[in-house]
Amino acid sequence: MDRVLDILILVAILAVAVTLAFGIRSLYRDGPEARSRSNKLMRLRVGLQAVAIALLCLGMWWKSTHGA
Repeated sequence: MDRVLDILILVAILAVAVTLAFGIRSLYRDGPEARSRSNKLMRLRVGLQAVAIALLCLGMWWKSTHGA
């Protein structure tokens, strides 16, 4: 279980980083479509950050109760 949780946390953090990069890139484009896409990507990033934080909390709880 430790290994699976570690991998999930890593994937979640990478997803946040990639979404952040695409969102920032979209900020520098012109037009209403780019602005809308940037806004959607930033909302997606916030959701992914919530998942990453939840996984980190779960991982800390798991390691504290199961001794790793």
